[in-house]
Amino acid sequence: MPVVPFAFPEADPTMKDTQSPLERVPASGTPGSVNKRTSNSLTLSIVTATYNSSAFVKDCVASVHAQTFAQIEHIIIDGASSDNTLEIINTVPNRISQIISEPDKGIYDAMNKGISASSGDIVGILNSDDFYADESVLEKVADTFCQTGCDVVFGNLDFVSPNDTSRVLRHWKSSPYRPGSFKSGWHPPHPTFFVRRELYERHGLFDISMSVSADFELMLRFMEKHHAQSSYLDQTMVKMRYGGHSTGSIREIIRGNRQIMRAFRNNGISVSPLYPAVRLLPKLKQFITRQS
Repeated sequence: MPVVPFAFPEADPTMKDTQSPLERVPASGTPGSVNKRTSNSLTLSIVTATYNSSAFVKDCVASVHAQTFAQIEHIIIDGASSDNTLEIINTVPNRISQIISEPDKGIYDAMNKGISASSGDIVGILNSDDFYADESVLEKVADTFCQTGCDVVFGNLDFVSPNDTSRVLRHWKSSPYRPGSFKSGWHPPHPTFFVRRELYERHGLFDISMSVSADFELMLRFMEKHHAQSSYLDQTMVKMRYGGHSTGSIREIIRGNRQIMRAFRNNGISVSPLYPAVRLLPKLKQFITRQS
């Protein structure tokens, strides 16, 4: 089924920032008021990219369906799977509003299609082998957007064993964003990263030339370059099976670090050539502080 999307701009590292239609949170942290709404007046779009995802997609779909928040549209972008991914999706209760199955140019191209096809006020990405940590995650996300008037909400993430999701291998405890944080090795866990759709309209989608690190580049662009105002939820929001798209091999990690250095350059942000080593320190801490 073809996509007929809103014409979002592509990622453009040379794009100049303009006055935002959103009221920003002042530097003191006192929230603004223009975009405060009750959470039941917001809609959330959850985009999931799938490709031969039959092993774990059921957990992903079920976790969205189980959310206590009511106004959800779940969009599945399938890269023309050759297994029974779509059949499995249709066997479980779900809140899926669209399933688009066609060849794509990779996971970030699929995510871009899903964002373009979405209609929610807030957009989140949930990978096909990940799932929400509990039933209240999206309700808390919506409440936070309404209470603070922020542009971005993010939280913590657990990396879990692929076949025993009760076993936490690594706990990614994030922290509130501070200007310059990305250069010190900090960034939010992307599966917990929820964004007002206006940011995609103004600043572009994922840069699909980055096959591993387009999520990092997009968060860097939104938060560090364009100063999106954020709120941090200090709770585990997503369970992520270890060994996925960006955690599967040393080769992918090396390629990811190269692309991350390019992301800084593309966005006009200087960073030490030692950044890949600096970036390892928070990751090592995540193994030490993992939850039992």
